[in-house]
Amino acid sequence: MSQVTITLPDGSSRAVSTGTPVRDIAAGISAGLAKAAFAAIVDGTLVDLSCPLQRDGSVRIVTDRSPEALPLLRHSTAHLMAAAVTNLYPGAQCGIGPATDEGFFYDFIVDRPFVPEDLEAIESKMKELAQQDLPYERQLWPRDEAKAFFTKRGEPLKVQLIEEKTEGQKEVSCYTIKDKETFIDFCVGPHVPSTGKLKAFKLLSASNAYWKGDARNAPMQRIYGTAFLSDKDLKAYLTQIEEAKKRDHRKIGREQKLFMFHQWAPGAAFWLAKGTTLWNTLADYMRGTLFPAGYVEVKTPIVFNKALWETSGHWQHYRQNMFLIQESESEPLALKAMNCPGHFLVFASEGRSYRDLPIRFHEQTPLHRKEASGVLSGLTRVRQLSQDDAHCFVMESQIAEEVERLLRLMQRVYSDFGLKYSVRLSTRPPDFLGAIETWNHAEASLKQALEQANQTYTIDEGDGTFYGPKIDVDVTDAIGRKWQCATFQLDYQMPERFDLKYIGADNAEHRPVVIHRAIFGTFERFIGLLIEHYAGAWPLWLAPVQAIVLPISDRHQEYAGRVRDRLAAAGLRVEVDVRQEKIGYKIREAQLQKVPYMLVTGDREAAEGTVSVRGRSAGDLGARPVDAFIADALDEIRRKEPGARAPQPEAAET
Repeated sequence: MSQVTITLPDGSSRAVSTGTPVRDIAAGISAGLAKAAFAAIVDGTLVDLSCPLQRDGSVRIVTDRSPEALPLLRHSTAHLMAAAVTNLYPGAQCGIGPATDEGFFYDFIVDRPFVPEDLEAIESKMKELAQQDLPYERQLWPRDEAKAFFTKRGEPLKVQLIEEKTEGQKEVSCYTIKDKETFIDFCVGPHVPSTGKLKAFKLLSASNAYWKGDARNAPMQRIYGTAFLSDKDLKAYLTQIEEAKKRDHRKIGREQKLFMFHQWAPGAAFWLAKGTTLWNTLADYMRGTLFPAGYVEVKTPIVFNKALWETSGHWQHYRQNMFLIQESESEPLALKAMNCPGHFLVFASEGRSYRDLPIRFHEQTPLHRKEASGVLSGLTRVRQLSQDDAHCFVMESQIAEEVERLLRLMQRVYSDFGLKYSVRLSTRPPDFLGAIETWNHAEASLKQALEQANQTYTIDEGDGTFYGPKIDVDVTDAIGRKWQCATFQLDYQMPERFDLKYIGADNAEHRPVVIHRAIFGTFERFIGLLIEHYAGAWPLWLAPVQAIVLPISDRHQEYAGRVRDRLAAAGLRVEVDVRQEKIGYKIREAQLQKVPYMLVTGDREAAEGTVSVRGRSAGDLGARPVDAFIADALDEIRRKEPGARAPQPEAAET
C-alpha cells in the first residue's frame, strides 16, 4: 500500500498509508489530542477529521485553542439548529446558515413566522441532539443525484445553491446528522466531528428575511443564535447583549429625539433638531481638524452620467448597488454612491505640479447605495449616507509620510472621543491588478508609516482591495464590541483609468497615487456607534443640549431666561424648561435626557446672580456664579473631557 508523508507543526514528520483519515493522525499523537480535536488544517485548508490524506503535506490539528475553532463550531451549530427545525416543523425549507462574527443564523421558508415559544422548542431540541453526540457525516454525491434528491424533497433553494456553487463539478458534498429522522444538507463544510462538541449555544431572535436578501425573492424566517466554546464565554456575551439593548442607538435616538425614519424614505434618516445639532458638531469638528492639516473642502454633484461610472468601473461591477435615473433626453444617470470619481475629475480639471502635492480633497455630501430592504438597520445600515471622506493625491515617494500623517490624525480623533481601536494591514489579494513590484513597494510604505507612527497592527494576508493594499481600523466601544470605522486605501488603478497626471521635477508627466481615507467612516454609523458607546450620556462638547435651566416657579422664569441668554452668547447649547411642573420632576426629566448640567434658579439664585448646578453624574455641585460656570464649561469643552466634571465651589460674586 502506498504511503504519504505528513509534516506536523513542530517540524517532525511521519509516514502513513494513503487514505488515512486525519483523526488517526491526532490519535497517533495522543489520546488527549484525539479527544480534543475539532478538525484539521491540511496544507492550509480547513478539513473534517474524516478527510483522507492523499498526498504529502502539512497537518495541524484544530482544537478549542485554535483560532479556527469558534467559526467552525458556530457553523456546525447552525446546522444543528436546522436539524432541529426540520425535525419540529416538517416541510420547512432550509436556505443558508453561515457563521458570523457574533454567532450564526439560518434562513427557513415556513408556514408562519417563528414566535419566542418556537425558539424555546428549537433550542430544547438542539440540546437533545447535542447530548446524543451524533456524528456529522460528510457524503459525496454525484451532482445530478444531489439535485434530484433535493428536488424530490421539495427544496428548490438547495437545488439552486448546488447549481450556483458546484458548476463544473462531478460531485457535491452533503452532511447528515442521523437521529430518528436524518437531517441532510448540501454544504461544503467542514464541521466538528459530532454534536457532542456543541455545549454552549443560545437562540437569540427571529426576523423576516428574503432569499439572498432580495425583497423580490421568497420571504423567509431567519433565526439568529450564538455559540461559544465555554459556558463562561456564552454568559459573558449574553450579559453584553443585555447591556447592548439598553444602549441601542435606535431606542436612545428616539428617546432623545435625535432622528426618525419613515416608510416613505426607507433607509434614510430624518435628522431632528437635536440630531442635526449633533451632526453639525461632528462635521464642524472634522473640518476644524482637517483644515489645519492642509485639506480643502469640495462639493461634487449628487447625480452623474453613466460615463463617469463606466470610467471608474462601478458601472460594470457595482451598478446593482446604485440608484439609477433614466432620462428620456440623455443617457442613464446614477446617484452618487462614492465621492472618489468626482474628486478625480476635480484633480484633472487643471494642470498639477509636483510642487502642489500632496493635494487633499475633503467632502461630506450625501451618498446613496441601494441596500436591500431586509438588511436596513437604524443608522448602521442605510441607503442615504455621508462620509468624512477625503482623497489625498501624492507622489509615490510621499506615501509613507502621508500615511503616517493620516495615522496620527486618526489617533488624535479617536483620543478626543475616548475610543480604543486596533489596526489591520491588508495585503495583496489573489485577484490584484498591477505589478507585484508596485504592490511590494506600497505594502512596504504602509508598514513604514505604521512603524513611524508607533502604531501596533496585525496583518490580514490577501485581504487588500484589488487596486491596492489598505489599513483598516476597528473601534472598540464601551462594552467591548468592535466597529469597523477608519480606512486608508492606496489606489494605483483609478489614476490610470482617469488619466490623472502631474508634472514632475524632471518636467515629465507622472501618475499620482491616490489614498482613499475616512476616519469616522459614515456619519450615520459613527453617530450610532457614539450613541451606544456613551449610552446617550454625551460628553459636554458633543451634547446636543449642554445645559438646561430649571426655574423653580413662574416668577423665576425671567431670571432663567437671562441665564440662558448669557450661556448662549458664550456659545453654549442651552434650553429652559418653562413647564409648570415641580422642580423635582424637571430634574428627573433632565436626568432621563442625560443633559450634562442642570442649572436650578430660584429666589436666592436670582438675588445673588448664581445658579445651583447639578451634574448628570456628580449630582448637586452647589451654587456657582453664572460667569464662573460658563468659564468652567468652556474649559471642559476645550479639553474634550469624556464626561461632566464637578466644578469646585467658590464664593458667589457680590
